[in-house]
Amino acid sequence: MKVVPNTDRRAAIGDAAVALVAEQGLRALTHRAIDRALELPAGSTSYYARTRRQLIELMVQRLAGRTVTDMAPVAGPAELLDRLAERAADHRVRYALMVDLAGDPALHPLLTTGSPARAAFLTAAESTLAAAGVSDPERHAPGLIALVDGLLFDRVAGSRVENAGEVIKAYLRGVAGTP
Repeated sequence: MKVVPNTDRRAAIGDAAVALVAEQGLRALTHRAIDRALELPAGSTSYYARTRRQLIELMVQRLAGRTVTDMAPVAGPAELLDRLAERAADHRVRYALMVDLAGDPALHPLLTTGSPARAAFLTAAESTLAAAGVSDPERHAPGLIALVDGLLFDRVAGSRVENAGEVIKAYLRGVAGTP
């Protein structure tokens, strides 16, 4: 994966870091490994991200950006789940980082409640809930997000609940108070 233009270098480093971690795990993340993956001269990655933490920040930014792109309008939560699952490697990396950075007060929120994708998820969840007749969509939106994220985890971890659409519909009926 060779990327030459300097204007894309940070994005390329972030993407290479995500790919490296997806393939080899968090322990494989080094500046040297990114240089090799991008066929850059030794030390190039450290010019853009001096520390491992800065490499992780680039990864988090790239993951959030791609997830926001995936949030383009879809018919509903089950379709969103399918779209998000197409980037299974990204989400496995996101889950690994969530666990690894659980004690980091600055980076952990960027993967969870403070994620740039969170606002898009909340808006989509509120719209879905309102369309389902839920009287307080704002209150229930985080629950719908947690459900979809749990189903996404299940899918990308390899378990795969076969009736995810039915599970989501049952949740919507439950919060709407309909049988």
